[in-house]
Amino acid sequence: MGLTEIKGRITAAERAYGREAGSVTLIAVSKVQPLERVKAVLDQGQRVFGENYVQEAAGKWPQWCAAYPDAEVHMIGPLQTNKLKQALELFDAIHTLDRMSLAEKLARQIQARGASPQLFIQVNTGSEPQKAGILPEDADAFIATCRGLDLRLEGLMCIPPTTMIPPRISRIWRKLPRATGFRACRWG
Repeated sequence: MGLTEIKGRITAAERAYGREAGSVTLIAVSKVQPLERVKAVLDQGQRVFGENYVQEAAGKWPQWCAAYPDAEVHMIGPLQTNKLKQALELFDAIHTLDRMSLAEKLARQIQARGASPQLFIQVNTGSEPQKAGILPEDADAFIATCRGLDLRLEGLMCIPPTTMIPPRISRIWRKLPRATGFRACRWG
């Protein structure tokens, strides 16, 4: 399926569910993709990309961001604290804030830099033991602690179980913190 068809399906879904046109952001996952394929999608106008690995992003995105200044690169994989400084230099957003040790180190690094990427708290919506993320019942307290660290939180990043049907996903979302002022929720 090509980029035009994917964007068309997103537009149709926005209409079908009463969403504002353009309110859904497509994050094209570029991890382990051939460079020519990512470049072709950039040339077609896609500007938001997700990467799982700091090292892989460091090898290609500085040059592409120079050539496409409106491109955004989002960290969508687990972030190791020993890669944090480099991640803060590379990424416009980090979607995997999932533990207190990472939040504390992020806060120190961001204060030292004076700039912050967009930050999303990863929520383990299915409470699956094999997945990372804050459990839904712990989300309120974690959000409050992160805000106490002066972290600029954009929203939540939730990955439901693959077997979960959309109505159940909606019920879980309603249980998650809604009065937090978040502008965004990412679903993977």
